[in-house]
Amino acid sequence: MSKELFEQFRKNLAVKNADEISKSYRQITEKLNGKYYDSTSETLHCRQVGSYGRHTAVHGVSDLDMAFVLPWSVYDRFQRYDNNKQSSLLGEIRLALKERFPNHEVRAQQQVVSINFSDYVVEVLPAFEHEDGSYTYPDANDGGSWKTCNPVAEIDEINTLNQDKNHNLKRLCKMVRAWKNDHGVPLKGMLIDTLCYQFLKGTTDYDTKSYAAYSEMTRDFFAYLVDIDEDKEQWRAPGSGSIVTKSGNFHPKAKKALRRLQEALDDAEVAHERWSTVFGEHFPEYVEQEKKQAIAENRVKNAEQFIGQKFSLDIQYTLRIDCSVKDEGDRLRNLMSRVMTYRIPKQRELTFWVAEIDVPPPYKIYWKVKNVGPQAIERDMIRGEIRIDSGHRQITEHSTFQGDHYVECYAVKDNVCVARSRIIVPI
Repeated sequence: MSKELFEQFRKNLAVKNADEISKSYRQITEKLNGKYYDSTSETLHCRQVGSYGRHTAVHGVSDLDMAFVLPWSVYDRFQRYDNNKQSSLLGEIRLALKERFPNHEVRAQQQVVSINFSDYVVEVLPAFEHEDGSYTYPDANDGGSWKTCNPVAEIDEINTLNQDKNHNLKRLCKMVRAWKNDHGVPLKGMLIDTLCYQFLKGTTDYDTKSYAAYSEMTRDFFAYLVDIDEDKEQWRAPGSGSIVTKSGNFHPKAKKALRRLQEALDDAEVAHERWSTVFGEHFPEYVEQEKKQAIAENRVKNAEQFIGQKFSLDIQYTLRIDCSVKDEGDRLRNLMSRVMTYRIPKQRELTFWVAEIDVPPPYKIYWKVKNVGPQAIERDMIRGEIRIDSGHRQITEHSTFQGDHYVECYAVKDNVCVARSRIIVPI
């Protein structure tokens, strides 16, 4: 049955608003072609890059990258400027795109011009193409400079290995993104693709395998992830050789995922629950037929909300919440670490707060409290609604129903959930 589950999982991860995204790309391209080529083409001189261009993005992708190739005569024109040539070029493109999108926020930012389309942001990289396919692009930082990149080489290399590995590379990249987004792991998309590439490049075990082997393939990938030296900070991107850096420590959560994926292989009875725990809300349901209707009715009744349904989901930063238990004399994590079987007594006051966050302001904080167990079900108090923070970056709850409950916290910036954290609350 794992074959059907993982096949449906891949379908669930597909970008649902691809037509809308393509429309935005065409509109941007038409405007810039009109300005720099006296053309009305919606496709010429535009190249989708980034995860969307590599076809490793998942539904909810919020940062979309495109390169627009400019004539070298434009480069020559800006080279004659005395001051920050690169900032001036970005400013000119910003004005052109603001004219096309007057009701959207359009900003010139360091190397790109970004257009905010509410559900996603398109970042336009002005590029001058060389014969080998690489690009020269502007960097407005520190007085301005020209830099080079080769995203097309990255796309070509990912495509080649994906074909060699029976299409498993891009699917693995997407599944890892689902884990990253569900567990709040600070892993950039390019690093995910680089690590998945290196993993499959180093093994022949899955060259001819497909969905039926994904339980083993994902387990082996996380074992590979755990074995990476925790002090390692840099990798080389496939194709281009560009330096890719990590933005946080992914080892602790990778170890948890590895343990659960191994348990799924060892015990078929818990396999689905372990896969769902690792990969999150996009992993498909599979339970005994007689339970399906009851679960469906219960969901309608309790109207549980999911952050990926309210906002785009693209984890980029670190968020950690903590919890204190009144009259217990310590924080919940410490109590649970000292006593493995610790459970919070009933009628205790619990305070949850944001203990660590590195999201650049401004952003908004949201909370979700989920009660689990027969007592909560019997009294129709499962909850699961997502609510905005009051401004204090903390909430207070009470231990009422026996069971393993949880509290989640989300940081939302520009309508994108960019960080999340969860605490299990055993009562």
